[in-house]
Amino acid sequence: MSMNQTAQAAPAGGGDVPDARRLRTILIAVSLALMAVIASVTGLNVAQTHMAVEFGASQSTILWIINVYTLALAALLLPLGALGDRLGRKPMLVAGLGVFGIATVVAGLAPTAEVMLAARVAGGAGAAMIMPITLAVITSTFPEERRGKAIGVWTGVAGGGGVLGMFLAALLVDVADWRWLFALPAVLVLAALAMTLTSVPNSRETSAHRFDTAGAAASAVAAVGLIFVLQEGPERGWTAPATLIGLAVGLIAAIGFVAWELHRRDASLLDVRLFRKRGLAGGSMTLLVVFGVQAGIGVVLFPFFQAVLGWSGLLSTVAMMPMAVMMMTASGLAPALAARIGARATMAVGIGAAGAGMALMALFVSAGGGYPPLLPGLLAMGLGMGLSMTPSTEAITASLPREKQGVASALNDVTREFGTALGVALLGALVSAGYRDAIDERLHGVPQGAADTARQGVANAVEAAGSAGPHAQDLIHAARQSFVDGWQQAMWAGAAIMGVLFFSIALRGPESTPAAVADETEPAEGGAAR
Repeated sequence: MSMNQTAQAAPAGGGDVPDARRLRTILIAVSLALMAVIASVTGLNVAQTHMAVEFGASQSTILWIINVYTLALAALLLPLGALGDRLGRKPMLVAGLGVFGIATVVAGLAPTAEVMLAARVAGGAGAAMIMPITLAVITSTFPEERRGKAIGVWTGVAGGGGVLGMFLAALLVDVADWRWLFALPAVLVLAALAMTLTSVPNSRETSAHRFDTAGAAASAVAAVGLIFVLQEGPERGWTAPATLIGLAVGLIAAIGFVAWELHRRDASLLDVRLFRKRGLAGGSMTLLVVFGVQAGIGVVLFPFFQAVLGWSGLLSTVAMMPMAVMMMTASGLAPALAARIGARATMAVGIGAAGAGMALMALFVSAGGGYPPLLPGLLAMGLGMGLSMTPSTEAITASLPREKQGVASALNDVTREFGTALGVALLGALVSAGYRDAIDERLHGVPQGAADTARQGVANAVEAAGSAGPHAQDLIHAARQSFVDGWQQAMWAGAAIMGVLFFSIALRGPESTPAAVADETEPAEGGAAR
């Protein structure tokens, strides 16, 4: 018996398709829930200094407060997405909103760093209950002719929501107190919970197989190990014992997960044979790279705005808004374009535009040019990301049967989380390496102490200029120009990666539009799926 035949979806209410008005309400509900989760991923980044002062905590502890949320989220996405398919998607979404909401309130009131850490872990667990279910509700509820547009809205929120969340967080930090950062997710959760209880239908899977507990555990360990390496490697060092242990644990668990899932076959948590499909493989690779680039761009842009241009955190976030708005707009337009020219062509156009945006920024960025030379590149990147994300998400969800949409959605989300961590680690390392190589040649005559501090980063160099005496302005100019050199190195590397992805998708991307792919839910037996 195939995986598609072992389970039947059981929608509530007799399986009737909701009318257009209720579909809009459902889409708003899941979008609000998703926005709460995404805003909590990025919001605390603007409050690091405030938390360190109030809690008397080290920078390492503050980074753990930020990163442990992502670790818990990534580790539990696949297991909880699969449980949502079995137990019911609406109950899982309601429970997730409850856990996430309580954790958000506790975090906002946390008296110590330890309480904050615990609240962030619980918040990550709640987010893992919410995030895959929001997309699964769309794919299992919306009729085929409306599904693409709904997924476009979802991907727009997932892609641009982080920047919007950072903007509101920076605004709150500037005009109020950093603890008000948790007010936005709490309000979003309350609104999403009210709309979910009244409008979102329930659907679930009845399976002939027991839940894949071993696969769930292996996937969680693999996610924690590998994302830990990507998050901690730049701080601890790539050859540090903790980094190497995390890498070994993550790789062993990942290999064990694949081997176990192949053994379980139709009873697996995730049928890895489905990766032979062009849609699933191409969609996953595209999201991995696109979200990696988006996250890496943030690593590059914020130090440039703040340390090179001297802007505030709020103004720096505002400068990112054109890319976010373009991304969200293009995500909504992508389904119509995919229906006209095909998913593969739409993905390729988007990847090409994003790569061109990185090349434009590499060509025109300068320490004295300010913001205008960057704007065309930012807009091109937003356009490209929006056009590529929606058909990629559709390709992933369409590759798994309807009753496995919680797993499909979780896979989509895990891919995004890995891409984000990988992009930050890779582009961040390239910028840092380029900066160090460039500034060493520009520190002649600068006092040794100030020079050593300047080598740590552009922000450190600006701070150290006060102790450089008559060399202060030279040190600031050298640091800013060196950062631009590192920026260009990272952008060209990103453009090259996007070029490789472009040719890969153009040659081996989904063969048909997402709507057509939706019927291709059965992996080919004994050979590659089309």
